[in-house]
Amino acid sequence: MKQNGILLNLTEKEFDLIEEVGDGHISTSLETPMKPDAHALSDKEKMAKIAEHFASIMDTLGLDLSDDSLQGTPMRVAKMYVEEVFSGLNPKNKPEVKLFENKYGYNEMLVEKDIKVHSFCEHHFVPIIGVAHVAYINSGKVVGLSKLNRIVDYFAKRPQVQERMTMQIANELKEALDTEDVAVIIDAKHMCVSLRGVEDTSSSTVTASYSGAFQNEETKREFLQYIYSGK
Repeated sequence: MKQNGILLNLTEKEFDLIEEVGDGHISTSLETPMKPDAHALSDKEKMAKIAEHFASIMDTLGLDLSDDSLQGTPMRVAKMYVEEVFSGLNPKNKPEVKLFENKYGYNEMLVEKDIKVHSFCEHHFVPIIGVAHVAYINSGKVVGLSKLNRIVDYFAKRPQVQERMTMQIANELKEALDTEDVAVIIDAKHMCVSLRGVEDTSSSTVTASYSGAFQNEETKREFLQYIYSGK
């Protein structure tokens, strides 16, 4: 069924199965599926290859690549993919997290809410747009607030499934902050739902991860009150 990595000669049953995987929001693993040699090419080499392939897509669609408005599009898309919207695929872009001693003795939960989430659905390569709310209870060490935003952004900037993204952010926070007491909620709209298929523009998807103290119902309720108060 596969030739040179491209799906060819699909039967109707095989095509329906592929569609079912995408529409069913199925994820294969907690880790983002990556080839062993995913980082063998430089960013410049990746952009050159992506531009070439995207030009072929545009040509297949019947677009005139000699037009002034379109001729730069393949490279613009390639640059956007590598340096911006999928930059989270490259481990060199992973934010460094430095912990500081909790000298002021703050031992309650810290909540950072309404962190922007701009990601892409890995099934249709269209945007996922929403917000993340994260919280942690420190184990004697604290972190600069912006690092919480950067961790969310790092895992968002790759082709994603929202459930996986939620768990990846939660696991990274637990490791980076050296605490099991972490909570993550993502509330996002999927363009694969609003632009195609059912074309529902009003619904959003909510996913959550609660670890450590946040599995306690009272602590979880306090977190939810913080993030939804005033809404």
